[in-house]
Amino acid sequence: MTTTEKIKELEAARAKVAELEQAIAAELNGELAALPAKYGFESVSAFVAAVARASGKRRGRKPGKAKIASVAGAKKSRRKRAVITDAIRAEVKKMVAAGKSGTEIAKAVKISVPSVQNVKKALGLVKKR
Repeated sequence: MTTTEKIKELEAARAKVAELEQAIAAELNGELAALPAKYGFESVSAFVAAVARASGKRRGRKPGKAKIASVAGAKKSRRKRAVITDAIRAEVKKMVAAGKSGTEIAKAVKISVPSVQNVKKALGLVKKR
């Protein structure tokens, strides 16, 4: 069998597969459309609702689990973003040299622990793993 014959055979097989896929899709759509009537439902939406109830799975929040903000009736305000100045960087560097921990530095300088870590990294004070 030559390469040209093999290519023609492959194209014929692909065409047959595409034809079968279309036939299956049409048949499946017909069967799915007939399901509500087959099980005695008046509409597709009633059938879908029954299937959803039967599955027992709910989407979204669980009932009775209210958000904390909505229960309190007040919005939780976000903390103002800290501005890290050169003076803060210098203070962090000095405290690192003094052997203070990241938590101690964060409390003293009034910035977050991740911000302390970022400053230390920018200054080259963090060891690589």
